[in-house]
Amino acid sequence: MQYLSTRGQTQPHSFSEAVEAGLAPDGGLFLPESFPDIRSHLNDWQSLTYPQLAAEFFQLFAPDISSEEWHSLTAQAYSKFDSPDVAPLRQLDEKTYVLELFHGPTLAFKDFALQLLGLLYKRLATQSGKTLAVLGATSGDTGSAAIHGCLGQDGINIFILYPNGRVAPLQERQMACTDASNVFAIPIPGTFDDAQALVKETFGDPAFTAAHNLSAVNSINIARVLAQCVYYIWATLRLPENLRDQVEFVVPTGNFGNVLAGFLAHQMGMPAKRFRVATNQNDILHRFFTNGEYRQGDVFPSFAPSMDIQAASNFERFLYLLLNKDSTRVRELIAQMKSGTPVTLPEPRGIFRASRLDDAGIAATIADVWQQYGYIADPHTACGFTDMAPDAISIVLATAHPAKFPEVVQQATGVDPTHPTLEALKLLPLRTHPLPATVDSIKTFIAEHS
Repeated sequence: MQYLSTRGQTQPHSFSEAVEAGLAPDGGLFLPESFPDIRSHLNDWQSLTYPQLAAEFFQLFAPDISSEEWHSLTAQAYSKFDSPDVAPLRQLDEKTYVLELFHGPTLAFKDFALQLLGLLYKRLATQSGKTLAVLGATSGDTGSAAIHGCLGQDGINIFILYPNGRVAPLQERQMACTDASNVFAIPIPGTFDDAQALVKETFGDPAFTAAHNLSAVNSINIARVLAQCVYYIWATLRLPENLRDQVEFVVPTGNFGNVLAGFLAHQMGMPAKRFRVATNQNDILHRFFTNGEYRQGDVFPSFAPSMDIQAASNFERFLYLLLNKDSTRVRELIAQMKSGTPVTLPEPRGIFRASRLDDAGIAATIADVWQQYGYIADPHTACGFTDMAPDAISIVLATAHPAKFPEVVQQATGVDPTHPTLEALKLLPLRTHPLPATVDSIKTFIAEHS
C-alpha cells in the first residue's frame, strides 16, 4: 500500500517512509491511497485482545512488516496500560457508555498511538543506523505521551514545543520531569497554534529535515491516526451486533485527529450512526459543522487546555476526502485558511454533528455527571456530556484521567482526584529549555542537540 500527500506534490511513500517523514515534503499530510473494507474481518476480530486487534488491523496498512513483528510491537506498546482491557468500555446507563482511554503511562488517549509510534521510531533507527530527531508541538497530552513513547530509546532525540503557561501544571511535569538525556521540553511564548506553526515551518525546510533526520510526532503522523482507529473498532465489538449501527461516538477534540480516526474506521466499514465533535469554547470545529464556515479566531485559555486550538491540523485530511481527493483545491483552501480568510464548504455535516461547552458549562457538567452516575470526568471528557442524542446509544470517549486536572474536578465534585504517577511528579524538578518562538531558534537548538 502506498501513501499519498493531501497536497498531491509528493511522490508516493511506503508506510515506513510515511511514518519516518511524518509531514509530507510538500507540506501535506499522508493518507493511504485507498482504504480496506474491514467488514469481513469483524467477526474474527471480536475474540481478539486489544494488542492482537491492533496487530491485525495494522497488517492491512503495512504488509511490509510481518504479522509476527506487528504482534510483537503491539504487545509491547500496550503492556504498560493498567487495565487488562487496555480501553475498557464502561456502561453508565441504558444508552450511555464511556470508552476509557486514559489507562496508559501518561493517563491520556494519546498513549494509544504514541506508545506504538515510539517503537516504530526505534525500529526505523535500528534498521537505518540513523539518529532520528522527533519534533512535535503540544497543547498538553501529545507531548507527554510522545516523550514517554520515546523515553530512553537509542537512536531517538525528541523535541516538544508547547505554549508556556498554557498547559496544565501536571501535563508540563509529565514532559519536563523525566530526567532523560534524549528528551527536550521546550516552552515558547504564544499559543499551541503558534507552536504547531513553528513545527510545520521547520519541516518546510527539506535540507534541514534531511540533515537531521527530522520526523513529526504530532497527529499529522499517519501512524497515529491509524492507531486511534483501533479503539473505535474495539468499542464497537464490545456491543451486541444489533446495537452497533445505533452508536453516536462523542469525541472531545481540538486538532480533529481523534474524531478523524473514527470517521476513517467508519469509511472502512465499521458500523456507526454518527460522530459528535465535542468542543470547548475554542469552537472552530463546532462552528464549521454547524454552518459550514471554517473561520479561525483567537484562542482563549480554558479548563480543557488540550482543546485550546483554532488551527486543527488533521482537518486537512478530512478536507481532502470531502473534496474527493482534489489536491489542487485542498492547496487553495489551505492557503486561504492560513491567510485568515474564512472558508465555506457545502454540506460538511454528513454523519457529523457538533457541540460546544464553555468553562462554566464544563464545571457544571462535571458536577452533573458525578451526581447522576458517580463518575468523575475530566474537563475534556465533560465536553462530551452535553446535547446527548435521544436517537442513539452514546459512547463518550474519556480522553484523560481526571487527576491531571485536579483543581477543576475538586471544585465541581468535592473529590480530590489523584494518581500515584502524578503524585510522584510533584516532587521532581522541572527541566525545560525555553526558546523564542522563531524557526531559527528551533533549528539551532535541534542542530546542537541531535
